Amino acid sequence: MGKIIAITNQKGGVGKTTTAINLGASFGVLDYKTLIVDADPQANATSGVGFDPRKVELSIYDCLVNDVPAAECIQETENPNLDIIPAHIDLVGAELEMINIANREHKMQLALDAVKDDYDFIIIDCSPSLGLITVNALTASNSVIIPVQCEYFALEGLGKLLNTIKIVQSRLNTELDVEGIVLTMYDTRLRLANQVVDEVKAHFQDLVFNTIIHRNTRLGEAPSFGETIIMHDASCKGSINYLNFAREVLQKNDLTKIKNKDKQLI
Repeated sequence: MGKIIAITNQKGGVGKTTTAINLGASFGVLDYKTLIVDADPQANATSGVGFDPRKVELSIYDCLVNDVPAAECIQETENPNLDIIPAHIDLVGAELEMINIANREHKMQLALDAVKDDYDFIIIDCSPSLGLITVNALTASNSVIIPVQCEYFALEGLGKLLNTIKIVQSRLNTELDVEGIVLTMYDTRLRLANQVVDEVKAHFQDLVFNTIIHRNTRLGEAPSFGETIIMHDASCKGSINYLNFAREVLQKNDLTKIKNKDKQLI
């Protein structure tokens, strides 16, 4: 049975989609079959793995609104062991269309239940909001990874997100856990970045992953080629960061026997 992880933060531009597609690609090259669910109307995860959202025939919108089986919406990517349920601009209107549907908060859970046994991991790329689609993602998930950028407003709104997660835990999904916080867009040249790292670790302690995602030119340009960083440049800093991150998530879930001293790639 696959573990479902939501990548979420209602603050935009923190690296949610970058984390979703590259964590998924890293799981794939480590031989864990992974499905990405693009739950963001902007469909950046869809384009980031090589699909044109305008040409998508069946998407997560169809699963949520039209009850199309998830298996019919899955597309294979060029990445090893990585599939995707794409998004479409129609997802913008999904929340209004779902307003009168019974158990509307559980629609994504019901859709993914039918395919989760086919995957080791299912990663949901959430939109930068705390609306019904994000609540659906949290209700369907086993855990949440929260990307936080190493910039001035890093902790802004994080309390509201954690409160939303608590509400979902108490009312809709008692098994939902916070997998952890991953620090992104780290620039070693900036004193502020180090201050943010220290502040986030002081606030959240063991919830913060050891792996930090650095700012990296290749990481930034990969989506413009419709490629994950693994496919774009497997030897760059960004690729190594996400492979390290994938290994740390695996280790946290007792899915690898890697010793602590061997956890980081050279």
